[in-house]
Parts: sequence; C-alpha cells; structure tokens
Amino acid sequence: MFGFSHAYAAKTCEGHGPQTPRDITSKSGTNPVVFNLAPNYKDLNLCNIHFHKNAEHKGPEFSVKAGDGEFGGYKCNESSKLSENELKPVSKAICENINPGDTIEIHWVHTSCSITPGEGLGSCLSDGCANPQLRVETQVYLLVNDKSATNLLSLDVNKSKTNGRWQAKQIPTGSNAVEFLGSTTGPKYTEAKCSPLQVTWNVSPSCNKMDINSVHEWCKNNKFKEKKAHGVRQLVTNKKLLSEIK
Repeated sequence: MFGFSHAYAAKTCEGHGPQTPRDITSKSGTNPVVFNLAPNYKDLNLCNIHFHKNAEHKGPEFSVKAGDGEFGGYKCNESSKLSENELKPVSKAICENINPGDTIEIHWVHTSCSITPGEGLGSCLSDGCANPQLRVETQVYLLVNDKSATNLLSLDVNKSKTNGRWQAKQIPTGSNAVEFLGSTTGPKYTEAKCSPLQVTWNVSPSCNKMDINSVHEWCKNNKFKEKKAHGVRQLVTNKKLLSEIK
C-alpha cells in the first residue's frame, strides 16, 4: 500500500507501531502500540484502489516465495498449475508489470475523512482531516487469460455515493478474512525503516482467479490514475514489529 522505492538496512526501527505485511497464519506479535480498529468499510469512504505485483502478505493460498527485492513477495500456490489457455498472452496490454500467471494483491483503501476517491495516499487525507482512521480490505488474485474469471471492473468504485459514502461495487474479502493492526506498505519501507501510519487490515486468506483482460481495461481508465502493478514491502517477521492477531 503506497510506496515506490526500495531500501535495505540492518537495524530494526524503534518506537513505531505495528507494521505490515505479515504472515496471516501466525497470530503472534509483541508490538506494544495499540489503537482502535477502524470501523467497517461500509462506514468509511473508499479513497483508493491499487495493486501490487505478487502478494505482500503470506497466507495459506499464497505461500510460494517470489524472491526478494521490489517485486518479491509471494505467489499463489496454484501458479504452477495453470492451463496453456489461461497463460495465453493478451492481445493488448495496458497495465505495466503484469502477465498471465502473475499474482497480484489488491488493496481497497478506506478512510474516515470526507474525500473524493483519487490518486495515492493523499486522496485518503484532507486539510481538515490529517489523521484519519484507515482500513485496507485485501484480496490476492492469480491473473489468467479467461474472461469467465473475476472481472476487476465489477470491484471498482461506484459512480456515485452509497448512503452518503464512496464505496466499491463489491468487496470480495468475505467472512474468513484476517483482521489486524498494522501500517502502510510498499517497497520504501523495511524492518529498518518503518511506516508511521496506523492502518486496520482485513486480508482474505484465499487466492482467486482474475481475468487479466479486465485489469488492462481498468488500467486504461480508472479514477485512481493507476497504470501499473506496484512493488512490495518484504514480509515483516520481527515479532516486535507485529501486532497480536486477536
């Protein structure tokens, strides 16, 4: 979630709240900073949608290590089992950094601020609301060249408000998602350079298939000016930097 450069250092950062991403199968964490969970996404405004190449989190259906660096993270377990048709190259590619067979992690970012959905983290803040409650609904997808798979356009922001709030057409995370306290992500942060922002995360443990053609169609024209898959923050494993999952 929001970060575009990479840095390495050996020392663990101190004095920060719990960090993200994490292995959602492990509930343990000893970070002492506690803040209130953000309200349900239906009681917040959707401010941004973006996605990362490979899953930033590690979960039961996305646990294949993709390597280190900006496009490391984790791949869906079914990545090696796709058919030849599912892996067929697309006729017209618009999004950067994605191909059939790739894993992506989509973030639906919500804020307590009264805003208009838009580009980057700045769209989640305003002059009169500099310290909002933030919530990220998260789903991992395996990209396939199959128009019967999930269509990203069906998960985009609605054209108008619902009950006075900006919402997505659908949020796919479901009832089995893992909720925890964390931070913003992206490759500019590490265990040595922590994010200062407090974020409630709700991460689905599943990996679903998504039609890559719909992702390219979305990149052609979306409210968030998203044109590419972003890099990842490496998995946070130091328990001192993780919250306990209740």
